[in-house]
Order: sequence, then C-alpha cells, then structure tokens
Amino acid sequence: MRRERFDKMNVVPFIDIVLVLLVIVLATATFVQNKSIKIDLPSASSKKSEEKKSVVISIDKEGNYFYNKEPLSYEALQARLEALDPKKDLVSLHTDKLTPFDYFVKVIDVMKAKGFENISIVTKQ
Repeated sequence: MRRERFDKMNVVPFIDIVLVLLVIVLATATFVQNKSIKIDLPSASSKKSEEKKSVVISIDKEGNYFYNKEPLSYEALQARLEALDPKKDLVSLHTDKLTPFDYFVKVIDVMKAKGFENISIVTKQ
C-alpha cells in the first residue's frame, strides 16, 4: 500500500464545531443590562442559589455603604440594621472584591452583635 502525502487539512468539521459552540454561547448568554450599583463580586468555588431577599447591603470599592441601593453613612446603616429583626429578616451582603476588608468586618460585627441568623454573602462563580 502506498501512502498519500498529507498536503491539505479539511477545516470544515472545525468550522462546524466552532459555529455550534457559538450558537450555544449566544443562546445561554443574557444580554439584559442591569441598572444597579457597579460591584465586582469575588469568586467562590461553591455557589448556593440566593433565596428570597429582604435587605441588600452593598459596599463598593471606595467603601460607600448602600442599603437596598440607597447610599448611607456607616452610622445610618448601623441604625437601620439595629431596627431589623435578626430572626426573620434575610440580609444579603454584596461587597466589591477591591473593598478594604475593614468595611466588610464593620458590617459583619454589627450583624453578629445583633444576632442575625439569615446572612448571605453574595459571590459569583
């Protein structure tokens, strides 16, 4: 048997695979633009779906506090947290990954002192 020389590569199957992958990516991607506070969430290896939210506390990379998208000072945020029921209210904490850790710890300390049981720290996978 005589072997033929390998001069050309058939790229049609490669193009088919690339187009199928492109269709899958476009079908699963969401193009909805969210009008919210710009926070780059840190990543985590495990992700639990976020349950029904009642209170969302956000801290941006400059250390500004937000209570349900309303900008507040730390003292005002602390007063709002004191007014919540720690047994019933769910608090979701969104913190930018570039935020100094001190701002995060201050909020956690207030919630720990009050005895909150339903705290979720939101990350992206």
